Amino acid sequence: MDTKIVSKVLELLLFPMFVEFGKVHGLKIELCPQQNFYPDLTFIHEASGRKFAVDIKSTYRTSETEVNGMTLGAFTGYFRKRESNKNTLYPYGKYAGHFVLGVIYSKCDDVADERKQFTLDDLPIIPSVVKQFHFFAQPKYRIASSRPGSGNTKNIGSMIKITDLVNGTGPFATLGEEVYDDYWMFYLTRDMAQALSLTRPYMNLKTYLEYKKRGVDTLRAHEKEIAKLAEDDAGKEEENE
Repeated sequence: MDTKIVSKVLELLLFPMFVEFGKVHGLKIELCPQQNFYPDLTFIHEASGRKFAVDIKSTYRTSETEVNGMTLGAFTGYFRKRESNKNTLYPYGKYAGHFVLGVIYSKCDDVADERKQFTLDDLPIIPSVVKQFHFFAQPKYRIASSRPGSGNTKNIGSMIKITDLVNGTGPFATLGEEVYDDYWMFYLTRDMAQALSLTRPYMNLKTYLEYKKRGVDTLRAHEKEIAKLAEDDAGKEEENE
């Protein structure tokens, strides 16, 4: 079964619980107006007006310790243009936090023949297509990896180790959300770089660090000249006022 279908079915089943959670914590819930809009759920704190984005993501186990992985949303579009309303209920930058309610499951080997017809009375004997659900919730940046999702998509990929997902111990958990934002806001896939006739500045955290260090080293080497130019620019601005 497609993970998108699993996520949608779970969203419908869990919605009454989301409503109850909102009542207990003084949160209003708003749903995304269209398919493929971000996020799946918006919680708005009624007292302060603060907004929290929640996406429901699912993935299946590939072993006892790993999963196939999740895509955690685009790293282009609204992620970079954080005041834009395109494909998002509210601008990305208006949310106080971005969270994932994750669902890990196992596929069942014994499934029903899709060509066979069943009645409602057959429900108890129809084999399930998924089993062994494990739910977790984490801030999105804490479970993000430094690579895109499957293929050449422009989506952020997740960690694949189950412990990293459940405990929120991906690389950006240590580096922080600011580094996560900076890394993905300027990340280019091979196709994106080719379309712009550019060399990819970095492809992973190791090359990201090297790229950042080159910039810092260059600035430090010309620190005095930059400070002098900044003073000159400030003087010209005052003359023009």
